[in-house]
Amino acid sequence: MPSALEGGKVDSIEGEKLGVDDSPIPDVDIDPEAERRLLKKLDWILLPLFTMIYCCNFIDRTSIGNARVAGLETDLGMTGFDLNIALTTFYIAYISADIPSNLLLKQWGSNWLAFLVLGFGAVSIGAAFVQNYAGLIVTRVFLGLAEGGTLSALVYIISRYYRRSELVLRVGIFFGTSPSIAGAFGGLLASGLLRVPDFGMVKTWRKIFLIEGIITTVFGLVLLLIVPEDPSKSKILNAAERKLALARIDADQVIKTQGKKEKTTLKLVLRSFNFITIACIICYIMVNMSFQGMSLFMPSVIRTQGNYTTIEVQLRTVPPYVASAFWVILNAWISARIKMRSVPLFCNALIMAVGYIISVTTKNSKARYAACFLIMMGASVCGPMIMTWGTDNAAPDTVRAVVTGAIPGFGAVGAILAVWTYAPTDAPDYRKGNLANLAAISAVCLLVVATAIYIWDENRKRGRGDRDGRLEGKTEKELADLGCYHPQFRYQI
Repeated sequence: MPSALEGGKVDSIEGEKLGVDDSPIPDVDIDPEAERRLLKKLDWILLPLFTMIYCCNFIDRTSIGNARVAGLETDLGMTGFDLNIALTTFYIAYISADIPSNLLLKQWGSNWLAFLVLGFGAVSIGAAFVQNYAGLIVTRVFLGLAEGGTLSALVYIISRYYRRSELVLRVGIFFGTSPSIAGAFGGLLASGLLRVPDFGMVKTWRKIFLIEGIITTVFGLVLLLIVPEDPSKSKILNAAERKLALARIDADQVIKTQGKKEKTTLKLVLRSFNFITIACIICYIMVNMSFQGMSLFMPSVIRTQGNYTTIEVQLRTVPPYVASAFWVILNAWISARIKMRSVPLFCNALIMAVGYIISVTTKNSKARYAACFLIMMGASVCGPMIMTWGTDNAAPDTVRAVVTGAIPGFGAVGAILAVWTYAPTDAPDYRKGNLANLAAISAVCLLVVATAIYIWDENRKRGRGDRDGRLEGKTEKELADLGCYHPQFRYQI
Protein backbone atom coordinates (compact mmCIF):
# COMPACT_ATOMS: atom_id res chain seq x y z
CA MET A 1 0.00 0.00 0.00
CA PRO A 2 1.43 3.44 -0.89
CA SER A 3 2.45 5.65 2.01
CA ALA A 4 0.25 8.53 3.00
CA LEU A 5 3.34 10.74 3.12
CA GLU A 6 4.73 9.86 -0.28
CA GLY A 7 6.88 12.44 -1.95
CA GLY A 8 6.50 14.90 0.90
CA LYS A 9 2.75 15.16 0.44
CA VAL A 10 -0.02 14.01 2.73
CA ASP A 11 -2.39 12.56 0.13
CA SER A 12 -4.05 9.62 1.90
CA ILE A 13 -5.06 8.82 5.44
CA GLU A 14 -6.87 5.54 4.93
CA GLY A 15 -5.75 1.97 5.49
CA GLU A 16 -2.73 2.63 7.72
CA LYS A 17 -2.04 0.36 10.69
CA LEU A 18 -2.67 1.64 14.16
CA GLY A 19 0.46 2.49 16.14
CA VAL A 20 2.65 5.32 17.35
CA ASP A 21 5.17 6.59 14.82
CA ASP A 22 7.80 8.76 16.46
CA SER A 23 9.67 9.58 13.25
CA PRO A 24 10.16 13.30 12.50
CA ILE A 25 7.38 15.02 10.62
CA PRO A 26 8.71 16.27 7.28
CA ASP A 27 7.64 19.54 5.73
CA VAL A 28 4.60 18.54 3.73
CA ASP A 29 2.10 20.01 1.34
CA ILE A 30 -1.15 19.11 3.03
CA ASP A 31 -3.65 17.68 0.59
CA PRO A 32 -7.02 19.44 1.07
CA GLU A 33 -9.03 16.26 0.51
CA ALA A 34 -7.03 14.32 3.11
CA GLU A 35 -7.39 17.21 5.52
CA ARG A 36 -11.13 17.37 4.90
CA ARG A 37 -11.50 13.67 5.73
CA LEU A 38 -9.45 14.08 8.89
CA LEU A 39 -11.48 17.10 10.02
CA LYS A 40 -14.71 15.20 9.44
CA LYS A 41 -13.45 12.29 11.52
CA LEU A 42 -12.27 14.55 14.35
CA ASP A 43 -15.55 16.46 14.35
CA TRP A 44 -17.67 13.32 14.57
CA ILE A 45 -15.56 11.87 17.39
CA LEU A 46 -14.43 14.82 19.50
CA LEU A 47 -17.36 17.23 19.35
CA PRO A 48 -20.15 14.85 20.48
CA LEU A 49 -17.86 13.45 23.18
CA PHE A 50 -16.79 16.86 24.49
CA THR A 51 -20.37 18.13 24.34
CA MET A 52 -21.52 15.22 26.50
CA ILE A 53 -18.70 15.83 29.00
CA TYR A 54 -19.51 19.50 29.42
CA CYS A 55 -23.25 18.80 29.54
CA CYS A 56 -22.63 16.49 32.51
CA ASN A 57 -20.41 19.15 34.07
CA PHE A 58 -23.00 21.89 33.67
CA ILE A 59 -25.97 19.79 34.80
CA ASP A 60 -24.22 18.64 37.98
CA ARG A 61 -23.12 22.20 38.75
CA THR A 62 -26.47 23.91 38.25
CA SER A 63 -28.79 21.16 39.48
CA ILE A 64 -28.78 22.93 42.84
CA GLY A 65 -30.97 25.61 41.21
CA ASN A 66 -33.59 22.99 40.35
CA ALA A 67 -33.14 21.36 43.77
CA ARG A 68 -33.81 24.74 45.40
CA VAL A 69 -37.18 25.02 43.68
CA ALA A 70 -37.94 21.42 44.78
CA GLY A 71 -37.46 22.18 48.49
CA LEU A 72 -33.72 21.92 49.21
CA GLU A 73 -33.61 24.97 51.48
CA THR A 74 -36.61 23.92 53.53
CA ASP A 75 -35.38 20.35 54.09
CA LEU A 76 -31.89 21.45 55.17
CA GLY A 77 -33.14 24.32 57.34
CA MET A 78 -31.50 26.98 55.18
CA THR A 79 -32.47 30.63 55.51
CA GLY A 80 -31.41 34.02 54.16
CA PHE A 81 -28.09 33.92 52.35
CA ASP A 82 -27.28 30.26 53.13
CA LEU A 83 -27.69 29.17 49.50
CA ASN A 84 -25.55 32.06 48.27
CA ILE A 85 -22.77 31.03 50.66
CA ALA A 86 -22.98 27.40 49.49
CA LEU A 87 -22.67 28.50 45.86
CA THR A 88 -19.75 30.78 46.72
CA THR A 89 -17.77 27.94 48.32
CA PHE A 90 -18.15 25.95 45.10
CA TYR A 91 -16.62 28.70 43.00
CA ILE A 92 -13.76 29.39 45.40
CA ALA A 93 -12.76 25.73 45.05
CA TYR A 94 -13.34 25.95 41.29
CA ILE A 95 -10.98 28.91 40.92
CA SER A 96 -8.22 27.28 42.98
CA ALA A 97 -8.30 24.09 40.89
CA ASP A 98 -8.37 25.37 37.30
CA ILE A 99 -4.77 26.26 36.36
CA PRO A 100 -3.11 23.47 38.44
CA SER A 101 -5.53 20.99 36.88
CA ASN A 102 -4.59 22.03 33.35
CA LEU A 103 -0.87 21.79 34.09
CA LEU A 104 -1.47 18.27 35.44
CA LEU A 105 -3.38 17.48 32.25
CA LYS A 106 -0.42 18.69 30.18
CA GLN A 107 1.88 16.42 32.20
CA TRP A 108 -0.29 13.31 32.72
CA GLY A 109 -2.44 13.20 29.60
CA SER A 110 -6.15 13.01 28.86
CA ASN A 111 -7.01 10.34 31.45
CA TRP A 112 -6.89 13.21 33.94
CA LEU A 113 -10.08 14.50 32.30
CA ALA A 114 -11.82 11.16 32.86
CA PHE A 115 -10.88 11.25 36.56
CA LEU A 116 -12.35 14.75 36.84
CA VAL A 117 -15.66 13.53 35.39
CA LEU A 118 -15.70 10.55 37.77
CA GLY A 119 -14.99 12.94 40.62
CA PHE A 120 -17.84 15.37 40.09
CA GLY A 121 -20.24 12.51 39.32
CA ALA A 122 -19.43 10.83 42.63
CA VAL A 123 -19.78 14.09 44.55
CA SER A 124 -23.19 14.71 42.99
CA ILE A 125 -24.31 11.28 44.21
CA GLY A 126 -23.06 12.17 47.68
CA ALA A 127 -25.07 15.40 47.63
CA ALA A 128 -28.27 13.34 47.49
CA PHE A 129 -27.60 12.07 51.00
CA VAL A 130 -26.60 15.23 52.86
CA GLN A 131 -28.57 15.74 56.07
CA ASN A 132 -27.71 19.33 56.94
CA TYR A 133 -26.30 22.58 55.65
CA ALA A 134 -22.72 21.69 56.64
CA GLY A 135 -22.93 18.55 54.51
CA LEU A 136 -24.08 20.60 51.54
CA ILE A 137 -21.11 22.96 51.95
CA VAL A 138 -18.67 20.02 51.94
CA THR A 139 -20.15 18.58 48.75
CA ARG A 140 -20.01 21.98 47.01
CA VAL A 141 -16.31 22.34 47.85
CA PHE A 142 -15.43 18.92 46.43
CA LEU A 143 -17.65 19.52 43.42
CA GLY A 144 -15.76 22.75 42.70
CA LEU A 145 -12.38 20.99 42.93
CA ALA A 146 -13.51 18.28 40.50
CA GLU A 147 -15.28 20.55 38.03
CA GLY A 148 -12.66 23.31 38.09
CA GLY A 149 -10.43 21.82 35.41
CA THR A 150 -13.06 20.37 33.08
CA LEU A 151 -13.76 23.24 30.67
CA SER A 152 -10.12 24.30 30.48
CA ALA A 153 -9.10 20.68 29.81
CA LEU A 154 -11.59 20.37 26.97
CA VAL A 155 -10.44 23.59 25.30
CA TYR A 156 -6.76 22.70 25.75
CA ILE A 157 -7.20 19.20 24.28
CA ILE A 158 -9.22 20.43 21.31
CA SER A 159 -6.63 23.14 20.59
CA ARG A 160 -4.09 20.32 20.08
CA TYR A 161 -6.16 18.97 17.17
CA TYR A 162 -7.45 22.04 15.33
CA ARG A 163 -5.92 25.06 13.62
CA ARG A 164 -6.54 28.49 15.11
CA SER A 165 -8.97 29.34 12.31
CA GLU A 166 -10.97 26.15 12.99
CA LEU A 167 -11.12 26.49 16.75
CA VAL A 168 -13.97 28.97 17.13
CA LEU A 169 -16.61 26.81 15.43
CA ARG A 170 -15.60 23.71 17.41
CA VAL A 171 -15.44 25.49 20.76
CA GLY A 172 -18.72 27.19 19.89
CA ILE A 173 -20.36 23.83 19.25
CA PHE A 174 -19.30 21.99 22.40
CA PHE A 175 -18.87 24.90 24.85
CA GLY A 176 -21.61 27.13 23.52
CA THR A 177 -24.29 24.49 23.02
CA SER A 178 -23.53 22.33 26.06
CA PRO A 179 -24.89 24.77 28.67
CA SER A 180 -27.92 25.34 26.44
CA ILE A 181 -28.53 21.62 25.91
CA ALA A 182 -27.76 20.86 29.55
CA GLY A 183 -29.96 23.70 30.76
CA ALA A 184 -32.86 22.50 28.65
CA PHE A 185 -32.29 18.82 29.42
CA GLY A 186 -31.59 19.56 33.08
CA GLY A 187 -34.92 21.32 33.43
CA LEU A 188 -36.76 18.49 31.67
CA LEU A 189 -34.88 15.85 33.66
CA ALA A 190 -35.53 17.61 36.95
CA SER A 191 -39.24 17.92 36.22
CA GLY A 192 -39.33 14.25 35.20
CA LEU A 193 -37.44 13.07 38.28
CA LEU A 194 -39.83 14.94 40.55
CA ARG A 195 -42.62 12.75 39.13
CA VAL A 196 -40.71 9.54 39.96
CA PRO A 197 -41.97 7.84 43.15
CA ASP A 198 -39.75 8.41 46.20
CA PHE A 199 -37.56 5.52 47.31
CA GLY A 200 -36.19 5.30 50.85
CA MET A 201 -34.73 8.58 52.01
CA VAL A 202 -34.28 9.74 48.42
CA LYS A 203 -37.17 12.14 47.94
CA THR A 204 -37.94 15.28 45.92
CA TRP A 205 -34.67 17.19 45.28
CA ARG A 206 -32.50 14.25 46.38
CA LYS A 207 -33.64 12.34 43.29
CA ILE A 208 -32.23 15.12 41.10
CA PHE A 209 -28.74 14.88 42.63
CA LEU A 210 -28.71 11.07 42.76
CA ILE A 211 -29.85 10.21 39.24
CA GLU A 212 -27.83 12.96 37.57
CA GLY A 213 -24.77 11.90 39.55
CA ILE A 214 -25.18 8.24 38.55
CA ILE A 215 -25.43 9.20 34.87
CA THR A 216 -22.23 11.25 35.12
CA THR A 217 -20.30 8.56 37.02
CA VAL A 218 -21.19 5.85 34.50
CA PHE A 219 -20.12 8.17 31.70
CA GLY A 220 -16.83 8.86 33.52
CA LEU A 221 -16.09 5.12 33.68
CA VAL A 222 -16.71 4.81 29.94
CA LEU A 223 -14.54 7.87 29.36
CA LEU A 224 -11.53 6.09 30.90
CA LEU A 225 -11.64 3.76 27.89
CA ILE A 226 -12.41 6.22 25.10
CA VAL A 227 -10.93 9.61 26.09
CA PRO A 228 -8.70 10.86 23.21
CA GLU A 229 -4.98 11.18 23.88
CA ASP A 230 -2.63 13.75 22.34
CA PRO A 231 -2.54 13.67 18.49
CA SER A 232 0.97 12.19 18.51
CA LYS A 233 -0.29 8.98 20.16
CA SER A 234 -4.06 9.15 19.76
CA LYS A 235 -5.73 5.77 19.27
CA ILE A 236 -8.65 7.36 17.45
CA LEU A 237 -6.27 8.09 14.54
CA ASN A 238 -4.10 5.77 12.48
CA ALA A 239 -0.41 6.43 11.85
CA ALA A 240 -0.95 8.50 8.71
CA GLU A 241 -3.71 10.51 10.35
CA ARG A 242 -1.46 11.30 13.29
CA LYS A 243 1.24 12.61 10.95
CA LEU A 244 -1.33 14.71 9.14
CA ALA A 245 -2.81 16.03 12.40
CA LEU A 246 0.62 17.10 13.65
CA ALA A 247 1.60 18.55 10.27
CA ARG A 248 -1.57 20.68 10.28
CA ILE A 249 -0.81 22.16 13.68
CA ASP A 250 2.85 22.72 12.75
CA ALA A 251 1.74 24.57 9.62
CA ASP A 252 -0.25 26.89 11.89
CA GLN A 253 2.76 27.79 14.07
CA VAL A 254 5.64 30.22 13.62
CA ILE A 255 8.12 27.70 15.06
CA LYS A 256 7.44 24.06 14.19
CA THR A 257 7.39 21.80 17.28
CA GLN A 258 6.19 18.53 15.66
CA GLY A 259 3.66 18.17 18.44
CA LYS A 260 6.24 18.17 21.23
CA LYS A 261 5.51 20.00 24.48
CA GLU A 262 8.15 22.29 25.95
CA LYS A 263 9.09 22.08 29.61
CA THR A 264 6.77 23.98 31.93
CA THR A 265 8.63 26.91 33.51
CA LEU A 266 7.58 29.76 35.79
CA LYS A 267 8.70 32.21 33.10
CA LEU A 268 6.25 30.75 30.58
CA VAL A 269 3.46 30.62 33.16
CA LEU A 270 3.92 34.31 34.01
CA ARG A 271 4.24 35.22 30.33
CA SER A 272 0.73 33.86 29.82
CA PHE A 273 -0.78 36.87 31.59
CA ASN A 274 -0.40 39.47 28.86
CA PHE A 275 -2.84 42.24 27.98
CA ILE A 276 -5.02 40.00 25.82
CA THR A 277 -5.29 37.26 28.43
CA ILE A 278 -6.12 39.74 31.20
CA ALA A 279 -8.73 41.41 28.98
CA CYS A 280 -10.30 38.03 28.21
CA ILE A 281 -10.34 37.14 31.92
CA ILE A 282 -12.09 40.40 32.83
CA CYS A 283 -14.63 39.98 30.02
CA TYR A 284 -15.25 36.38 31.05
CA ILE A 285 -15.82 37.45 34.66
CA MET A 286 -18.46 39.93 33.54
CA VAL A 287 -20.20 37.54 31.13
CA ASN A 288 -19.99 34.67 33.60
CA MET A 289 -21.59 36.83 36.27
CA SER A 290 -24.59 37.20 33.99
CA PHE A 291 -24.79 33.67 32.59
CA GLN A 292 -24.26 31.80 35.85
CA GLY A 293 -26.63 34.12 37.66
CA MET A 294 -29.37 33.47 35.12
CA SER A 295 -28.66 29.71 35.09
CA LEU A 296 -28.86 29.39 38.86
CA PHE A 297 -31.70 31.79 39.52
CA MET A 298 -33.82 31.65 36.34
CA PRO A 299 -36.21 29.11 37.94
CA SER A 300 -36.70 31.54 40.83
CA VAL A 301 -37.07 34.51 38.46
CA ILE A 302 -39.68 32.65 36.39
CA ARG A 303 -41.60 31.71 39.52
CA THR A 304 -42.10 35.43 40.27
CA GLN A 305 -43.68 35.95 36.83
CA GLY A 306 -46.81 33.90 37.43
CA ASN A 307 -48.62 31.38 39.58
CA TYR A 308 -46.72 28.34 38.27
CA THR A 309 -46.27 24.91 39.82
CA THR A 310 -42.73 23.64 40.47
CA ILE A 311 -42.81 21.45 37.37
CA GLU A 312 -44.15 24.32 35.21
CA VAL A 313 -41.27 26.51 36.41
CA GLN A 314 -38.73 23.82 35.44
CA LEU A 315 -40.28 23.45 31.98
CA ARG A 316 -40.32 27.21 31.32
CA THR A 317 -36.53 27.32 31.78
CA VAL A 318 -36.11 25.10 28.70
CA PRO A 319 -36.97 27.40 25.70
CA PRO A 320 -34.27 30.06 26.37
CA TYR A 321 -31.63 27.32 26.42
CA VAL A 322 -32.91 25.73 23.20
CA ALA A 323 -32.85 29.07 21.37
CA SER A 324 -29.32 29.70 22.67
CA ALA A 325 -28.02 26.40 21.27
CA PHE A 326 -28.95 27.36 17.70
CA TRP A 327 -27.80 30.96 18.15
CA VAL A 328 -24.30 30.06 19.34
CA ILE A 329 -23.65 27.74 16.39
CA LEU A 330 -24.72 30.45 13.95
CA ASN A 331 -22.42 33.01 15.58
CA ALA A 332 -19.48 30.60 15.73
CA TRP A 333 -19.92 29.92 12.01
CA ILE A 334 -20.06 33.65 11.25
CA SER A 335 -16.93 34.25 13.34
CA ALA A 336 -15.05 31.55 11.44
CA ARG A 337 -16.15 33.01 8.11
CA ILE A 338 -15.19 36.61 8.88
CA LYS A 339 -12.04 35.49 10.76
CA MET A 340 -12.81 37.76 13.71
CA ARG A 341 -13.77 37.10 17.32
CA SER A 342 -14.25 40.65 18.56
CA VAL A 343 -17.20 41.54 16.29
CA PRO A 344 -19.55 38.66 17.31
CA LEU A 345 -18.45 39.14 20.92
CA PHE A 346 -19.29 42.85 20.87
CA CYS A 347 -22.65 42.34 19.12
CA ASN A 348 -23.79 39.66 21.55
CA ALA A 349 -22.73 41.71 24.55
CA LEU A 350 -25.03 44.41 23.19
CA ILE A 351 -27.85 41.86 22.93
CA MET A 352 -27.33 40.97 26.58
CA ALA A 353 -27.40 44.66 27.49
CA VAL A 354 -30.78 45.03 25.75
CA GLY A 355 -32.09 42.08 27.76
CA TYR A 356 -31.06 43.69 31.02
CA ILE A 357 -32.50 47.04 30.02
CA ILE A 358 -35.86 45.30 29.48
CA SER A 359 -35.57 43.54 32.84
CA VAL A 360 -34.85 46.80 34.63
CA THR A 361 -37.43 48.99 32.92
CA THR A 362 -40.54 46.79 32.94
CA LYS A 363 -42.46 44.48 35.25
CA ASN A 364 -44.43 42.90 32.42
CA SER A 365 -43.98 39.14 32.85
CA LYS A 366 -43.93 38.38 29.11
CA ALA A 367 -41.34 41.07 28.42
CA ARG A 368 -39.15 39.85 31.29
CA TYR A 369 -39.40 36.29 30.00
CA ALA A 370 -38.34 37.54 26.55
CA ALA A 371 -35.40 39.27 28.24
CA CYS A 372 -34.30 35.87 29.58
CA PHE A 373 -34.01 34.72 25.95
CA LEU A 374 -31.86 37.71 24.95
CA ILE A 375 -29.57 37.37 27.97
CA MET A 376 -29.08 33.62 27.61
CA MET A 377 -28.56 33.79 23.84
CA GLY A 378 -26.00 36.59 24.11
CA ALA A 379 -24.13 35.00 27.01
CA SER A 380 -24.06 31.61 25.26
CA VAL A 381 -22.09 33.22 22.44
CA CYS A 382 -19.87 35.51 24.53
CA GLY A 383 -18.42 32.75 26.72
CA PRO A 384 -17.09 30.53 23.91
CA MET A 385 -15.98 33.57 21.91
CA ILE A 386 -13.86 34.86 24.80
CA MET A 387 -12.34 31.41 25.41
CA THR A 388 -11.49 31.02 21.73
CA TRP A 389 -10.09 34.54 21.47
CA GLY A 390 -7.71 33.90 24.34
CA THR A 391 -6.72 30.44 23.08
CA ASP A 392 -6.18 31.67 19.51
CA ASN A 393 -3.64 34.17 20.82
CA ALA A 394 -1.79 31.83 23.22
CA ALA A 395 1.46 30.03 22.36
CA PRO A 396 3.55 27.95 23.04
CA ASP A 397 1.89 24.93 24.64
CA THR A 398 2.50 25.88 28.29
CA VAL A 399 1.07 29.35 27.69
CA ARG A 400 -1.96 27.79 26.00
CA ALA A 401 -2.47 25.42 28.94
CA VAL A 402 -2.31 28.30 31.42
CA VAL A 403 -4.55 30.61 29.38
CA THR A 404 -7.22 27.96 28.83
CA GLY A 405 -7.16 27.40 32.59
CA ALA A 406 -6.90 31.04 33.64
CA ILE A 407 -9.85 32.40 31.65
CA PRO A 408 -12.55 30.08 33.07
CA GLY A 409 -10.67 29.76 36.37
CA PHE A 410 -10.37 33.43 37.28
CA GLY A 411 -13.55 33.96 35.28
CA ALA A 412 -15.36 32.01 37.99
CA VAL A 413 -15.08 35.16 40.10
CA GLY A 414 -18.00 36.26 37.96
CA ALA A 415 -19.98 33.27 39.16
CA ILE A 416 -19.27 34.26 42.77
CA LEU A 417 -20.52 37.76 41.98
CA ALA A 418 -23.57 36.18 40.32
CA VAL A 419 -24.45 34.39 43.52
CA TRP A 420 -24.75 37.76 45.27
CA THR A 421 -26.30 39.81 42.46
CA TYR A 422 -29.54 37.85 42.82
CA ALA A 423 -29.93 38.14 46.58
CA PRO A 424 -33.17 36.94 48.21
CA THR A 425 -33.72 40.44 49.61
CA ASP A 426 -33.91 41.72 46.01
CA ALA A 427 -36.79 39.41 45.01
CA PRO A 428 -39.11 39.39 43.17
CA ASP A 429 -37.85 41.96 40.62
CA TYR A 430 -34.10 41.46 41.21
CA ARG A 431 -33.60 45.06 40.08
CA LYS A 432 -30.20 45.47 41.75
CA GLY A 433 -28.92 42.26 40.19
CA ASN A 434 -30.10 43.26 36.73
CA LEU A 435 -28.55 46.73 37.07
CA ALA A 436 -25.23 45.21 38.17
CA ASN A 437 -25.24 42.90 35.16
CA LEU A 438 -26.15 45.74 32.81
CA ALA A 439 -23.14 47.71 34.06
CA ALA A 440 -20.90 44.64 33.72
CA ILE A 441 -21.96 43.91 30.14
CA SER A 442 -21.51 47.57 29.19
CA ALA A 443 -17.94 47.30 30.48
CA VAL A 444 -17.44 44.19 28.31
CA CYS A 445 -18.42 46.17 25.20
CA LEU A 446 -15.83 48.85 25.97
CA LEU A 447 -13.08 46.35 26.80
CA VAL A 448 -13.67 44.34 23.61
CA VAL A 449 -13.24 47.49 21.53
CA ALA A 450 -10.06 48.43 23.44
CA THR A 451 -8.58 44.94 23.02
CA ALA A 452 -9.35 44.84 19.30
CA ILE A 453 -7.60 48.20 18.84
CA TYR A 454 -4.60 46.95 20.84
CA ILE A 455 -4.32 43.80 18.69
CA TRP A 456 -4.62 45.76 15.46
CA ASP A 457 -1.87 48.13 16.58
CA GLU A 458 0.42 45.31 17.79
CA ASN A 459 0.05 43.38 14.52
CA ARG A 460 0.83 46.57 12.61
CA LYS A 461 4.03 47.08 14.63
CA ARG A 462 5.12 43.50 13.97
CA GLY A 463 4.38 43.90 10.28
CA ARG A 464 6.77 46.85 9.99
CA GLY A 465 9.51 45.14 12.02
CA ASP A 466 9.23 47.02 15.32
CA ARG A 467 9.41 43.74 17.31
CA ASP A 468 12.27 42.07 15.38
CA GLY A 469 14.70 42.87 18.20
CA ARG A 470 13.17 40.02 20.19
CA LEU A 471 14.99 37.56 17.89
CA GLU A 472 18.49 38.83 18.62
CA GLY A 473 20.80 36.50 20.54
CA LYS A 474 18.15 33.81 21.02
CA THR A 475 18.83 30.08 20.91
CA GLU A 476 16.55 27.77 18.93
CA LYS A 477 14.76 26.75 22.13
CA GLU A 478 14.32 30.37 23.22
CA LEU A 479 12.87 31.22 19.82
CA ALA A 480 10.37 28.37 20.14
CA ASP A 481 9.44 29.54 23.64
CA LEU A 482 8.63 33.04 22.34
CA GLY A 483 5.34 31.68 21.04
CA CYS A 484 2.84 34.54 20.72
CA TYR A 485 5.65 37.05 21.42
CA HIS A 486 7.47 36.02 18.23
CA PRO A 487 7.55 38.91 15.72
CA GLN A 488 6.08 36.67 13.02
CA PHE A 489 3.11 35.65 15.18
CA ARG A 490 -0.07 37.55 14.34
CA TYR A 491 -2.79 37.97 16.92
CA GLN A 492 -6.37 37.08 16.03
CA ILE A 493 -8.72 40.07 16.14
